[in-house]
Amino acid sequence: MATYRSPLLNVMTAAALKAAKGLIRDFGELEQLQVSKKGPADYVSRADRRAEEIVAGELQRARPAYGLLMEEAGTVVGSDTSNRWIIDPLDGTTNFLHGIPHFSISIALERDSELYAGVIYNPVSDEMYVAERGTGAFLNGRRIRVSARRKLQESLFATGIPFMGIPDHQLLLRQLERVMATTSGVRRYGSAALDLAYVAAGRYDGYWENGLNPWDIAAGIVLVREAGGFVTDLAGGRGMLKGAGILATNTGLHEDLLALVRPSAITAATGSS
Repeated sequence: MATYRSPLLNVMTAAALKAAKGLIRDFGELEQLQVSKKGPADYVSRADRRAEEIVAGELQRARPAYGLLMEEAGTVVGSDTSNRWIIDPLDGTTNFLHGIPHFSISIALERDSELYAGVIYNPVSDEMYVAERGTGAFLNGRRIRVSARRKLQESLFATGIPFMGIPDHQLLLRQLERVMATTSGVRRYGSAALDLAYVAAGRYDGYWENGLNPWDIAAGIVLVREAGGFVTDLAGGRGMLKGAGILATNTGLHEDLLALVRPSAITAATGSS
């Protein structure tokens, strides 16, 4: 059944769909480059930049005064200082590089320094998640909500594992140890945007990760909130877009999961300085 979608979300979804065509083509061709150590990485970098150029171009065509914050190209200041797009053209780059069909395009709108709308699209599964403040969250036109679970031992969570060159390995291991001991399990799929979308859809009961960039999580924050969930940084505050980590759950599990993964609680429990 067709559902109403605002002009704003129409602009955002159209940009995601146009960029997705190129990513799907590049993803298929990437299989032919796996024999080259250098080739695939360079190819993914080009695919990433092309997708970002398409998304930014479509958004600027529709809303030329808006500013942009992009993973690859950085910041573009717009004449309309109230509105800014936040774009990740390929969230899940390592999955893309290795031929794993779990990656996404993430587009958010920040209005007057508050997250207002978000779109996350998985081109391989053709799943389009959309949300706009005050209107709810939707997956392919169907209303979605966070899960209703209230007990940690019945809940499934997601996280991100820092790779080479990224700090917080020991922190993450301690967080995992605490969460795994009291829950149904933890998953790591490699796309923060889709992790948040899955929380919004009730597939995961919660998600946490240490120190991410705004473009990784901005759209997903809108989705979780509009799906009835709760999002904070890892201290329980509002520093998610400032690198303070993120925790997203339904409202019933937030305090319990926060108690397990809050860095200050782990420091106190281990006696670390």
